[in-house]
Amino acid sequence: MAHASRVDPREATLVAVLLFLAAASWVLTSTQLTGMDMGAWTAPGPVGFFTVTWVVMLAAMMFPSVAPMVVAYHRIQRHRRQAGRYAPAGSTAAFVAGYLASWTVFGLAAYALYAWAAAVAPGILAPDTNGRYVAAGVIAMAALYQLTPAKNVSLMKCRSPMDFLLHRMRPGYAGALRMGVEHGAWCVACCWALMTALFALGVMSVGWMALIGAFIAGEKMLPWKRLANRAVAVALAAIALGVALAPAATTGMGM
Repeated sequence: MAHASRVDPREATLVAVLLFLAAASWVLTSTQLTGMDMGAWTAPGPVGFFTVTWVVMLAAMMFPSVAPMVVAYHRIQRHRRQAGRYAPAGSTAAFVAGYLASWTVFGLAAYALYAWAAAVAPGILAPDTNGRYVAAGVIAMAALYQLTPAKNVSLMKCRSPMDFLLHRMRPGYAGALRMGVEHGAWCVACCWALMTALFALGVMSVGWMALIGAFIAGEKMLPWKRLANRAVAVALAAIALGVALAPAATTGMGM
């Protein structure tokens, strides 16, 4: 009689830690952002505050969907150690740090672009005038990006952890950090439009964060990749229409 495959307690613990950190980040983010959601194009605050908040938001939104990749990396490193090959303890943490670093660079670039637009054309992002139409356009762009070959290629990279790891495995802490940066870059290529839509909807809104995070997790983890991808595109298109034509109906997502 074949034995049922057992869950490795070390991998289960790693997943539990990632999910705990995600849950704690949700609680912390909700506390930090209380009363700060002002609707579309909410100002992200000083750069130091934004950077800390952004990293916490990343942990909340991304750790559930990146967990399969982290577990696969941890498993390979453990097998390397068992085979007597160099795989230092703590390399999994370095991998996660590299992943967060890629998204932090994206966040700071988006922050700089927002600050530049607000300085050059102060009224363009005002939600009660042109801001809602600009937001609707950005969200519609995110919907269209869902249908592009670039989105499909980068999403496939995110959905196939073993393929990524087996072709890019590098030893040591520096190698783990570089691999995390590379995987984070693919994740940015996959989800940059969704995260840009979050800026348009209100980057300080926990409700919109939860919805965008659900979109990201769904298309990366659900077995029906094409259906999930198209469903997100349709949902974004509907949100864009709502923001442009009925902005009052899309407010109140601050939770």
